[in-house]
Amino acid sequence: MTGPRHADRPEHTAHPDQLEVAPGTDHETLQGWVPELAAEEELREALEKAFDYRGDVTITRKDGTKLEGYIFDRVAGATLGTSFARILPKDSNQRVKVTYSEIAALAFTGRDTAAGKSWEAWVRKYWEKKEKSGETLSLEPESLEE
Repeated sequence: MTGPRHADRPEHTAHPDQLEVAPGTDHETLQGWVPELAAEEELREALEKAFDYRGDVTITRKDGTKLEGYIFDRVAGATLGTSFARILPKDSNQRVKVTYSEIAALAFTGRDTAAGKSWEAWVRKYWEKKEKSGETLSLEPESLEE
């Protein structure tokens, strides 16, 4: 005795264009955004977005000092005093640790270095380059040694 084939199941009889398709990822444009940090939850959400952002941010501390750089790490503790972000400042190689409780303002000031670098953009550039050069291009990575 055999059961129905996988392809014979009712959910596989629909036309492929009518099948449910998972939506793609929507990327927020954060460059230039200055979030309102009125509540603790707003600060936490903004810092999570800043951690995922691929550009520099500017943090203004409650004492008025500003720190511009790339957030490369963060730890969300139980309180703002036990939560912190670690930043690579734009003008230094020294890593700086800033507790969330020190932060008065946050701005997404740097250019998002990965904006527009989707797979579709890469493929379009590949075909344009191939058409221009007329040579055989490979999808293999280029050598780093020269």
